[in-house]
Amino acid sequence: MKHQDLKKEALELLKKMIETQSFSSEEEGTALLIESWFNNHKIPFKRDHHNIWATNKYFEKGKPTLLLNSHHDTVQPNKAYTKDPFKAVVEDGKLYGLGSNDAGGCLVSLIATFTHFYNQKDLKYNLVIVASAEEESSGPNGLNSMLDIIPHTDVAIVGEPTLMNLAVAEKGLVVFDAKIKGTPGHAAHPNDNNSIYNSIEVLKWFQDFKFDKSSETLGDVKMTVTQIKAGVQHNAVPSEVELVIDVRVNDKYSNQEIAEMLKEQSPCDEIIARGLRLNSSSIPVEHELVQAGIAMGRTTYGSPTLSDQACLSCPSLKLGPGDSTRSHSADEFIYLEEIEEGIDIYINLLTSIF
Repeated sequence: MKHQDLKKEALELLKKMIETQSFSSEEEGTALLIESWFNNHKIPFKRDHHNIWATNKYFEKGKPTLLLNSHHDTVQPNKAYTKDPFKAVVEDGKLYGLGSNDAGGCLVSLIATFTHFYNQKDLKYNLVIVASAEEESSGPNGLNSMLDIIPHTDVAIVGEPTLMNLAVAEKGLVVFDAKIKGTPGHAAHPNDNNSIYNSIEVLKWFQDFKFDKSSETLGDVKMTVTQIKAGVQHNAVPSEVELVIDVRVNDKYSNQEIAEMLKEQSPCDEIIARGLRLNSSSIPVEHELVQAGIAMGRTTYGSPTLSDQACLSCPSLKLGPGDSTRSHSADEFIYLEEIEEGIDIYINLLTSIF
């Protein structure tokens, strides 16, 4: 099938996806659209929950397997939208709509790329594609649930908006719930153990704390207090202050190490990690996928944002059309030419290693 025809079909699929609500765990409608693509192209597929997956026609045991993955769920639209988030509108070369940039453009480009290679014989790699659900919520029925279902993968391309540059590493994430305690009492009486005042020094500690190990690709670990909660009425000093701390972990630390450090060193009365599974991820710069991308003029960098790479144990490259800074923004959009370029680069990249 000609590249140009694939590009047109991919764009039409993305428009339909934009106009179909697909919040995390509510992806039934977009899953059906993706099924229709595979049916129309006579590609056998399987479905698990709202995850759609397929392998290339000449999948051969013994060959290394390359996973192509992106997601079809979205966040909920924010209140600053001036356009209908569920209306696919093209203006000045931009396609507007919720999920257009994150990560619909990536997904339809990867689906088109997989379709291009589906019938080809004697590929160096087997191909597996997973159009996954629940990425935005890190839910239990997303890509993480598919890893024991799909064939073992040796390397992956995860479609997220990178301006088609090569994100060779990605920060992990640990979210902590913490408590600062004090003595509850009436606001009219003296109290030298006010939990809210006690939190001042704790907040300052989080603001000033530096992790020693910096990464060449991912920089420093970034720790940010993102939520604070205390008190229910004006005349009562609360017994505790609750904090939420967001820690973006570089590849010099495991999530377990970060959790142990904060438990030992932070001045909180309690601090508990919500989970440790979203580790940092990377691919060696020497890998032929990365070298092929560099030879095509693409630049390498470390990504501060989290994706489904976090649940993969194999080397993985984040690569896709669109710009990460547009993700989750009001009036989200992707340039039409970014989708066309994305399909070309994906196909040329894989052709060079196949």
